[in-house]
Amino acid sequence: MGIVVTGSAGMLGSTLLRRLRETGRPALGVDLNPVDGEAADIRDTARMTELFHGADAVVHCASALPSYPDDEIHSVIVEGTRSVLTAARDAGVPRVVHVSSTAVYGLPKLVPTPEDHPREPVDPYSRAKAAAEEVAEKFRADGLCVPIIRPKTFLGPGRMGLFAMLFEWAEEGHGFPILGKGGARIQMLAVDDLVDAILLVLDAPADVAGDTYNVAAAEFATLREDFQAVLDAAGHGRRVRPVPAGPALAVLRLLGRTGLSPVYDRLLYKLLDDSYVSIAKARDRLGFAPRLSNREAILATYDWWRENARGKTAGRTSRDAWRQGALSFVKFLF
Repeated sequence: MGIVVTGSAGMLGSTLLRRLRETGRPALGVDLNPVDGEAADIRDTARMTELFHGADAVVHCASALPSYPDDEIHSVIVEGTRSVLTAARDAGVPRVVHVSSTAVYGLPKLVPTPEDHPREPVDPYSRAKAAAEEVAEKFRADGLCVPIIRPKTFLGPGRMGLFAMLFEWAEEGHGFPILGKGGARIQMLAVDDLVDAILLVLDAPADVAGDTYNVAAAEFATLREDFQAVLDAAGHGRRVRPVPAGPALAVLRLLGRTGLSPVYDRLLYKLLDDSYVSIAKARDRLGFAPRLSNREAILATYDWWRENARGKTAGRTSRDAWRQGALSFVKFLF
């Protein structure tokens, strides 16, 4: 069978599935709502075991978004991971790549953040990601080869989420607000570079693959510079505009807790301080060499959005623009 990809209808899963097939590797996609592949819930262990029989490896991309209800986040991320790993073990699959997140570090003050930094989750999403890693590590300790990939926020064709708000405001000729002076250096990642990293751990010897790796862009600037690049590409002459961090945080937190804004607390505080990780381990052990900078990744995503996605709003997957709520009125101030 080759490789089984969970979450294959998502932005990462579909990109990986396409790359595998383009390079001649047989691959099967699994998703609740598959575009191509098998329909299944990753929490259905018996069904997963059936689908995994004969596979060379599984890449576990399926996840939940931070905007989901807390109980659903835990169910999908933690219990879903447990189900996938149990099924892979029972089906005799030798390797499962677990796609985690740098969210497990919480809001670390140590930058660049190395893989041995403690997991210090701060919200339901990061707690679930940290708990899922603990599940993966138990299976690894029992002898299953489980590479854990921790990507920074990744971008590329098919990705929208909160980035669609920036793109929409830029396209309509508005500026864009940024908390404080916008001088925080925020590292991101092109989805094609993330796929490169996954392919590397699929092919690496077990003693190299069975480890935990940060994956992110090697070149990145400040958030203000990266957002300004989108406004420049829109061609309306608009600028990123700083807003006082204290009052803005208070308003955004209130809107988020009342359901009037999709912006959650961890994202708000992450935007105030430098946030980047060390990729030296992935570079040295896997040969990981990211090809795109933050700016190149965000502009490629903006170009895709202009052609394919403007106006589409749902918020249930990374392919959907998150509903802006009260923020849709704020754009007229910029």
